[in-house]
Amino acid sequence: MPTPTESRTAPLTYDEVERAAGRIGGLVRPVTVVPAARAGGPEVFLALEFLQYTGSFKARGARNFLRAHQEAGTLPEAGVTIASGGNAGLACAWAAREQGVRATVFLPATAPKVKVDRLRGYGADVRLVGSEYAQALAACEEFAAGSGALASHAYDHPLIAAGAGTLLEEIRRAVPGLGTVVVSVGGGGLFAGVAAAARHHGVRTVAVEPENCRALNAALEAGGPVDVPVDSVAADSLGARRASVAAVRAAREEGTHSVLVPDSAIVRARRELWDTHRVVVEHAAATAYAALAAPGAKAYAAPGERVCVVLCGANTDPADLAG
Repeated sequence: MPTPTESRTAPLTYDEVERAAGRIGGLVRPVTVVPAARAGGPEVFLALEFLQYTGSFKARGARNFLRAHQEAGTLPEAGVTIASGGNAGLACAWAAREQGVRATVFLPATAPKVKVDRLRGYGADVRLVGSEYAQALAACEEFAAGSGALASHAYDHPLIAAGAGTLLEEIRRAVPGLGTVVVSVGGGGLFAGVAAAARHHGVRTVAVEPENCRALNAALEAGGPVDVPVDSVAADSLGARRASVAAVRAAREEGTHSVLVPDSAIVRARRELWDTHRVVVEHAAATAYAALAAPGAKAYAAPGERVCVVLCGANTDPADLAG
């Protein structure tokens, strides 16, 4: 089994997504997909992946990662450790609890209290470090080296990305004739997995980022992964400073689009999801939905086309939607 370092240079394949689907079948919740058509525009569907265990798609990758290591006999007594803005840590802690494994989770001190409290509820050892994901990641790597714990990753590992990619298979079964799937991007694990499966089936993938959390978009401009500043209302989930190599490679493939949206559009999209559909999601999930109203959206969401927007997480405080 590849180490996390080796895996970051490996391209993701559809076969890996298929193996992940077999490995986690029955262990995660199948996604619910509902129509949300807009008059005169594309036929829009919403993938309610925020109903997944732990409140986000991350449960898929975490389950796949730990099950694969369990099958290979490579789960150490020290357990598993991960750095996360919140959702990946929740998924890792939940999956570890399900398999009887210890979990140590590193988060920025700026992580939402709702996520920290839930992590502790899953029995994880929670450690708050720094103000950004990159600082939590450095502390996690130091802990793994000293303790012997298995280092997982929030997004940059083929087992994590392949687990996320299983979502596309379920969406296709719910939406025959699917033309486009729209996903939010932080480090790119969800995008890399979904894009691998979508490419196999001839489905277009749209990668959406906040204008000031644009690790993937910047990597495409630079010709490879680069560090970017992080400053967005969605930074708690999409605040990766650098996109994975797998995500950048996927974004260069035909049939993919990189889209940036401002924070104002993200806030507006989140409010619209509540006002129109009574759906409460975190800003990261609303980022994908905001792409439907972005300039040039007809390039990937033409009138009459079947488009599915992945609402990837809802670990948020809904108090600001009241009234």
